[in-house]
Amino acid sequence: MIIDTNVSLSRWPFRRLAGDEPSGLVARLRKRNVAQAWTGSFDGIFHKDLSGVNARLVADCRTHGQGILSPFGSVNPKLPDWQEDLRRCREEHKMRGIRLHPNYHGYDLKDPAFAELLRLAAARGLIVQLALCMEDERTQHPLMRVPPVDLTPLADLVNAEPKLRLAVLNCYPQLKPDPLQRLASAGEVYFDFSMVEGVGAVARLMQNVTPERVLFGSNYPLFYFESALLKVQESGLTEAQKKVIFEDNARRLLGSG
Repeated sequence: MIIDTNVSLSRWPFRRLAGDEPSGLVARLRKRNVAQAWTGSFDGIFHKDLSGVNARLVADCRTHGQGILSPFGSVNPKLPDWQEDLRRCREEHKMRGIRLHPNYHGYDLKDPAFAELLRLAAARGLIVQLALCMEDERTQHPLMRVPPVDLTPLADLVNAEPKLRLAVLNCYPQLKPDPLQRLASAGEVYFDFSMVEGVGAVARLMQNVTPERVLFGSNYPLFYFESALLKVQESGLTEAQKKVIFEDNARRLLGSG
């Protein structure tokens, strides 16, 4: 059984993807033994009406999800009335978490609005998913180059919010062990491995941040779901270690709120 913490609905604007129709996405997840998928929306990256984006996400998860899709809303702290978007995510849509894209939304982690967002999300008991990037810069559209998020300020922000539950998505290959370890030790911080590459990559990530802080995340359908499975299979993990990554850590993160 698998909990995939990094799935998205809607259309990636630069190319069609296998699995960008909700029914096809859910069918592929079921086939691969996914019991739950934490689901954001590509529209949340590019649209300004995030209230509408989040309402559609909830409706699509309910209509097509077959009990698998768990919606994670989009919040942009640089838009007017973003606090109301955050309130709706928790109070109206009953979401378990939100997903942030600072580099696409035009702010960095030193922005005071980001610190306020973390504080309010923690107070509402929401898991915060922070996407460092969406795809390798080499595959991006030449007119829309978006560099990865600079994580340097994040450890201090996490340390200042003891109730914060944070999941770092799309942990890009250039991120070195030292900042990962510092961030992991700052609070309740987890990491997916959808963009961690190389032989034994998952095992190395587990060694750097401890096995209890690694989440299964596929970044499907932008990435092939099977790629995440193969990373686990080739890392030489025991069945008990695989279970920790496939579901135990995600369940603990959900249950700690």
